[in-house]
Amino acid sequence: MNNKTFMGKKEETSHEWYVIDVADKVLGRAATKIATLLKGKHRPDFTPHVDNGAGVIVINCDKIRVTGRKAEQKVYKRYSGYPGGLKETIYNKMFAKDPKFVLRHAVKGMLPKNKLGACMIRRLKLYKGTEHRHAAQTPQEMKI
Repeated sequence: MNNKTFMGKKEETSHEWYVIDVADKVLGRAATKIATLLKGKHRPDFTPHVDNGAGVIVINCDKIRVTGRKAEQKVYKRYSGYPGGLKETIYNKMFAKDPKFVLRHAVKGMLPKNKLGACMIRRLKLYKGTEHRHAAQTPQEMKI
């Protein structure tokens, strides 16, 4: 019995591309599917220390929804580094200002907090409408 665990190499990887329509989808559930694709956990040759995930093109970011009272209660915080420099923005205002930030923030929180996660988030392309400019990647449509 000589079964060896497969460990992929950076040179052997390829990045497929997917188009995901998030119109009328719940924010957290869509973000988990997108993070899984970016990490590469959907692939049988998944290797944790190699960036072998897919590229994801998300359309209709402005039509994503949240459940319950999150629209009034969810708060995005940022801190300037100065005393009293905590800024808070509720979901409704943030979504009205930049709907792409809301989805990117949710997905980024589900990725590794290191250089590998930074490489993964670069392959996430977000668009408000149904049009995107990534036809050269020959993306596949994916339902979530």
